[in-house]
Amino acid sequence: MVSNRRWFHIGSRRGGQAAALAFALASLSSPMAQSADTFRHSVGLERVSGSDIARFRAERPKKRYSVTVPIGKPKPALPLPAIEGPADPRLPLVVIDAGHGGHDPGAISPHGGQREKDITLALAKAIRDALVAQGRVRVALTRADDRFLVLEERYGIARRLKADLFLSIHADAAANEQAHGASVYTLSEVASDREAARLAARENKANIINGVDLGAHGSAVSSILLDLTQRETMNTASDFARLLQREASDEVDFRTTAHRFASFVVLKAPDTPSILFETGFVSNKADAEFLSSKAGQQKIARGVRDAVQIHFARRIAATGR
Repeated sequence: MVSNRRWFHIGSRRGGQAAALAFALASLSSPMAQSADTFRHSVGLERVSGSDIARFRAERPKKRYSVTVPIGKPKPALPLPAIEGPADPRLPLVVIDAGHGGHDPGAISPHGGQREKDITLALAKAIRDALVAQGRVRVALTRADDRFLVLEERYGIARRLKADLFLSIHADAAANEQAHGASVYTLSEVASDREAARLAARENKANIINGVDLGAHGSAVSSILLDLTQRETMNTASDFARLLQREASDEVDFRTTAHRFASFVVLKAPDTPSILFETGFVSNKADAEFLSSKAGQQKIARGVRDAVQIHFARRIAATGR
């Protein structure tokens, strides 16, 4: 065994006095340390004075470094999409988000090569057409073509339009090709199961959550207001998720536990009730064929249409508007 004394003598001969002083400082501050003189004698630093230690402690780095990174000017906000349906601002507004797009194909079916981004866009348009034909709500799509949007832009569009409901349309994939059926997700920081956590991690990728502007309120008040607002929107979203499963189950095959919870970025608008509708598994042959067929898309659209109609009828009855 090498003693502390021998170690410090070796360190000093090799120019390690600074390291010895650092150790001395740490040890002197320890509750187990004795007097400074006893410590210096025990480690062979008899010639190091208290002023030396104080000077070492106060010494600042001789060089400082800084890195400058140009960030450029902020990009202008995305232009808002057109609102379709009756030209009556009093009617509820539903924003439908077709997941993925552009360079992000989403999940790809191993059976027919169907891409999630194409399926979701076709479904979003089918749902839009069914709602517009009903004439009781207004509708906007976050994307009407094959383009990429980051997650914050998707729910940001809904917030800027002051949407009454935000629906994000997706299709899942799994290693087990037997997995099938639709599910509806609402926001929760605690995932309902491992699969929900996995899916949220995959969908969220590297997006960063935007802040929420609460005007001139202080931080404490803002936190309370945000919490109260988000609790209400989460409750409304959960009500719609259960309603969607009930209304669409005659024509859409849902999973046994259809309503699930996860921390999807796209659901984090604090003032817009938001759901993520996983319409099925493209990794399952039957689901992939159903989702990519016109008949299957129409069935999903009818289920969403009926759920939306009942949802807003209930809210009008409850609030009188």
